Amino acid sequence: QVQLVESGGGLVQTGGSLRLSCAASGRTFASYAMGWFRQAPGKEREFVAALRWIPGSTYYADSVKGRCTLSRDNAKNTLYLEMNSLRPEDTAVYYCAATNALGNIRDGLEYDYWGQGTQVTVSS
Repeated sequence: QVQLVESGGGLVQTGGSLRLSCAASGRTFASYAMGWFRQAPGKEREFVAALRWIPGSTYYADSVKGRCTLSRDNAKNTLYLEMNSLRPEDTAVYYCAATNALGNIRDGLEYDYWGQGTQVTVSS
C-alpha cells in the first residue's frame, strides 16, 4: 500500500506563488510515477504535472507549462510542485497520485493511489 499526504495549499493573490508537497510512504518509489491533478468546482479532474521517478522525466499540462516546476526529494519520498504566476483559474483542489503503470502518465485512470487533496485558492 501507498499513502500520500499533500500539504502547502492556501489562499494567494493573483501572481503569487505556492509550493505543494506530497509525502509518500508505505512502498519504495523507484519504479513509480507520481503526479498532480486538480479539480475545480463543477469541472472534471484534470492533469497538472507528473514525474517518472526513474529517469526523472517530467510532464506538464499546457495550462501550467512555464509556471509550474516539479522537483523531488528522494530521501524523503516527497514530490513538490512549485507554482508561480498563479491565476484565478488555478483555483481547485489539488491531488497527488502515484502509479506503477507504464501507460499514459497524463491519465488519472492510470493512477492507483491518491492523496486527500489540498485546496488552492487564487483571488483576483
